[in-house]
Amino acid sequence: MDTRAILERLIAFETVSHMTNLPLLAFVQDLLAEAGIDSTLIPDETGQKANLYALSGPADVPGVILSGHVDVVPVEGQAWTRPPFTLTQEGTRLYGRGTTDMKGYVASSIALMLKAQKCDLKVPLILALSHDEEVGCRGVGSMIAEMNGWAVKPRLCLVGEPTSLEAAIGHKGKIALRVTCTGRAGHSSTAPLALNAIHLALDFTQAVRELQARVAAQGPHDPDYDIPYTTLHVGKISGGVQVNVVAHHCEIDMEIRSLAGHDPEALIAELETAAEAIIAPLRADFPEAAITIDRLWRYPGLGTAPDAAAVSFVKGLTGGNSSIKVPYGTEGGLFAEDLGVPTVVCGPGSMAQGHMPDEYIEISQLDRCDAMLSRLLDRCEAGF
Repeated sequence: MDTRAILERLIAFETVSHMTNLPLLAFVQDLLAEAGIDSTLIPDETGQKANLYALSGPADVPGVILSGHVDVVPVEGQAWTRPPFTLTQEGTRLYGRGTTDMKGYVASSIALMLKAQKCDLKVPLILALSHDEEVGCRGVGSMIAEMNGWAVKPRLCLVGEPTSLEAAIGHKGKIALRVTCTGRAGHSSTAPLALNAIHLALDFTQAVRELQARVAAQGPHDPDYDIPYTTLHVGKISGGVQVNVVAHHCEIDMEIRSLAGHDPEALIAELETAAEAIIAPLRADFPEAAITIDRLWRYPGLGTAPDAAAVSFVKGLTGGNSSIKVPYGTEGGLFAEDLGVPTVVCGPGSMAQGHMPDEYIEISQLDRCDAMLSRLLDRCEAGF
């Protein structure tokens, strides 16, 4: 099967992050098996999702990882004018959920594996497909842990998130936090005698905004990003029962997206200091008052050196002369930090189309991705 045919099948699987990805992986396994390629599944704790890896070529030589995730974001609430889980061509575009983010690259990688099995590779290719990337890169860790046990570690990881096939060497890290505000319930007619947890949450949110303003002004800064500083963002506030009850509980879900070298733990410590400053004057009258910060999940940023050999190698595959940094997170930071493998993000399509209704990829981008991976295959046959 070629890339287009594989992509058509991949799009038909509704692998939204909260759903199973096992039927898609079964299709991939069958396709690889027909070509004589063994693959391994690493199930999650629910047994409803899994990671997959497969190798073509010699197992005793450091290989190249082709990394992609197969989960996609939901389509509910979006104004789609085409069927999201059917690949539809109109003009120069292929429409469907995941065409850009990132089943286009996954399809091209699978097609490459099928071709590679017919070649005499000196350097192996490793297909690595993960789950739950769209909900915080939480699935790939078990696969990286298994790779850490390999006798021969890979030499390069190519993460195919959409970069319009430019070599991306950096992105910010992210940590998700839950802030729990505890007050004292009461009837709204005597509200001043109670302690409104929603008010505590608003006071804390103001502290977040003040810290963000200081970081924006004082840095650190990285001019390679459109937003050249670490960002703090409050995404959700939940609290209260009804209008005539003073809320005793309120939760804030927030995130920090940090530049490489900017420790988010230092910022969390500042937020904890701000929380204590809010609560301290209230503690005598309301000893139960509290604002606590819990870490939910995180992934590291990516900071591959622009003069690294891996970057020059990928540029040689794409024909590009420059490198970029992207505003969104990827699994690349995990492969680089947890597996210790030089990592570059480079894939077809633009994230401007990712997560959007009527998501699409230009056919020319898929063709260029196939050409890039074909050059990779040549290099693997030649021994790099």
